[in-house]
Amino acid sequence: MSQLKEYYGTEVVPKLVDSFQYKNRMEIPKLDKIVLNMGLGEAIHNIKIMDSAVEELKAISGQKPVITRSKKSIAAFKLREGMPIGCMVTLRQDRMYDFFYKLVNVALARVRDFKGISGKAFDGRGNYTLGIKENTIFPELSYDSIDVIKGLNVTVVTTAKTDKEGKELLKLLGMPFRN
Repeated sequence: MSQLKEYYGTEVVPKLVDSFQYKNRMEIPKLDKIVLNMGLGEAIHNIKIMDSAVEELKAISGQKPVITRSKKSIAAFKLREGMPIGCMVTLRQDRMYDFFYKLVNVALARVRDFKGISGKAFDGRGNYTLGIKENTIFPELSYDSIDVIKGLNVTVVTTAKTDKEGKELLKLLGMPFRN
């Protein structure tokens, strides 16, 4: 069992109950899933980028990614329906907590001139999306083995009903928000 999951039960839950006065245990927000998404527009012209992206996402998440395909054709981008244009992974339970711990304590600490992440990227329902410009911040990837630096979207889905509850949950779990 991950350290973060134990910390959630012993430290985070009592603080959330004090802050928001929950009457039922099931009202307390928790992490539901984390979705990692890599959109690759360059894959239209060079299919080998897709193979490297799948391998990198597999190394980062510890789970095999699913290749996402285009839903419609766009002539201006030379894109046809059904072409592979990205890959994604959905993490749940222990893998989710392990990835979140690694993201907060290892990967974000490796970002140059890091001053914290924006607290404005919530969707209105307590879910947070973080854009990472370089996936080289993860220790599983060596800088020499990467041919093209790719970005990554990390969406943290919670059971919180409001952004305030979601932000407080993530803050208590160690997410470094800017003031």
